[in-house]
Amino acid sequence: MENALLIGLSRQTALERQLDVVANNIANVNTAGYKADSSLFEQYLMPVAHEDNFVGGDRRLSYVQDRGTFRNFSQGPAEQTKNPLDVAIDGSAFLVVQTPAGERYTRDGGLQLNNQGQLVTVAGNPVLGTGGPIVFQQTDHDINITPDGTITVVEGSGRTDSIRGKLRLVSFPDAQKLLKEGLNLYTAGEGSAQPDAKSVIRQGFIEKSNVNAVAEMSRMIEVTRAYTQISTLLQQEHDLHKTAIQQLADVPA
Repeated sequence: MENALLIGLSRQTALERQLDVVANNIANVNTAGYKADSSLFEQYLMPVAHEDNFVGGDRRLSYVQDRGTFRNFSQGPAEQTKNPLDVAIDGSAFLVVQTPAGERYTRDGGLQLNNQGQLVTVAGNPVLGTGGPIVFQQTDHDINITPDGTITVVEGSGRTDSIRGKLRLVSFPDAQKLLKEGLNLYTAGEGSAQPDAKSVIRQGFIEKSNVNAVAEMSRMIEVTRAYTQISTLLQQEHDLHKTAIQQLADVPA
């Protein structure tokens, strides 16, 4: 009887974690470059008790274990903004940004200029080029970003293009090792960044979230129903346990 309660509780705990993951996906359905998460579960077989007095072997108990999350790195749809500083990446590469905690990586290509003329993310983190931060002059105009990430401008009233830098694009042999840090940023975790020459930059576009809103809402309803069913089952087991104890207490000695 206690085993049924513990197994049900393990499943309920896993469902609670899954609900958190689904809710976070739905909350970021409009976040540029966001990658959806999925929960991973596995069976945990409880070792049997060992005692010579048992006539037969005990059955192994199967619990639900929250193993972790799997990140869907499939490319989200591209939306045209016509903003010359917005970029979408066709491929598996990431932009590199500088934060107070070190280099971080993002797929959010909604870029802008700060007061110092630096190219930064929405959160204000400088976007790094192959030679460091990318800085524009006040007289720069007609910004052009080529497919390989090279940024050129027309300086002042001249007609000659000037290069302001080249976006640094990196990829990872195993992107699942990346860790989400918040603000749409990733840390390398146990992985290592490598230069990416295959991905292509699309100027004037941003990559939207790859979350399927309808599928996530359906999954939330499914998880909520399963959680409620497990709660009902646990309450029934608790009542059964309570009744058994009461009836055993009434048995004459």
